[in-house]
Amino acid sequence: MGATIRRYRWSYAALIRFAVLGTVFVPCLGLATGRARAATPAVAIVVNASTPVDDLTLAELRKVFLGDRQFWGPGQRVVLLVRAPQAPERDVVLHSIYQMSEGQFRQYWIAKVFRAEITSGRKVVYSTDMTDELIPAIPGAIGFKMADKLKPGEKVLRIKGKLPGDPGYPLR
Repeated sequence: MGATIRRYRWSYAALIRFAVLGTVFVPCLGLATGRARAATPAVAIVVNASTPVDDLTLAELRKVFLGDRQFWGPGQRVVLLVRAPQAPERDVVLHSIYQMSEGQFRQYWIAKVFRAEITSGRKVVYSTDMTDELIPAIPGAIGFKMADKLKPGEKVLRIKGKLPGDPGYPLR
């Protein structure tokens, strides 16, 4: 019986140690992840220069990326360029705009095409260089890339009046 009591005492002491360590280290881990998120470059939404839109809300941008808004204006079709899987900016867009996992994203587009809800699906872009070439070449094109990869003269959409470097910009 004495060994049983000692085991429980040791377990109780171990629990106290873990609780103290958790109180000290868990908040530190939270600060570290918070700093890492803040240091992550923003994702910029880039459009063709002829696109008649300069600013969208996140909800409007989501409609464009979901294929629910297929025209910028009369006669100018939205051409959606989406980075291939494994691009870090794609992860940000899936989380912030689509609010989907990779699997949900794939299923969503398969269903959209199957139900003939769109006349033209998204175009897969395999690199930032490909995005840089296609956006200016295709009227109505919209795509995304890391904000630190922006080049002079590119048309970057504001989201609720904010550009990628502004505080409160939603695509991080």
